[in-house]
Amino acid sequence: MKSFKALSALLTYPSEELVAAIPDIRAVLAAEGQVSRRALNALEPLLSGFETAELYDLQERYVLLFDRSRSLSLHLFEHVHGESRDRGQALVDLAQLYDRHGFFIVANELPDFLPLFLEFLSTLPQGEAVALLGETVHILAVLRQRLEKRESLYAPVFAALESLSSVRADPRAAAEAAASDVMPDDLAALDKEWEEAAVTFGPGEMTDDCSLTRIKTQVRAARRSPAAPAV
Repeated sequence: MKSFKALSALLTYPSEELVAAIPDIRAVLAAEGQVSRRALNALEPLLSGFETAELYDLQERYVLLFDRSRSLSLHLFEHVHGESRDRGQALVDLAQLYDRHGFFIVANELPDFLPLFLEFLSTLPQGEAVALLGETVHILAVLRQRLEKRESLYAPVFAALESLSSVRADPRAAAEAAASDVMPDDLAALDKEWEEAAVTFGPGEMTDDCSLTRIKTQVRAARRSPAAPAV
């Protein structure tokens, strides 16, 4: 579905190209008819904001939301495995799923980056895409609720994705998980959240940081040159 590609674009770092594509994104979402009229109306403030705000302001908002707050990370496995060893294997498994479907990562991103995952879904038959989206719906619901708490214009993107899934998140579980969000005005909590772990050297088990570095290297080695399809 092209709607997955369109919603994926809205979650990427704002650029001149993204701003220029907003009319096309709006048209694709409306024409395909997979996203409800209610969800489309809820998206309009974000779409209009892309067209009217200064690019620097858009970029600053994006960074403060998705890059500076781990609780809003767009890396799906961050919310499941954190920095544990299990995340490394999950990343390998997801990269192999992409490879089996002929979807090759050309961006400098890990496989669990949500915009990349959505772009992958846009290349699949609708039934398969919707089923895979359903496996992430709990994470999407938590992120939506955390963004709603911050009154962010990005929250409707996640609501639209939830509406495309055949699976519904458990409202109580999502609300409990969303409650653990670290708000941007809680400076002490933010400092603790981003506190760097001690680096150790010598023999022993591989550290989580080393494991993720290894995964990044494996993913980059598997990349091909085809460009991503346009929205």
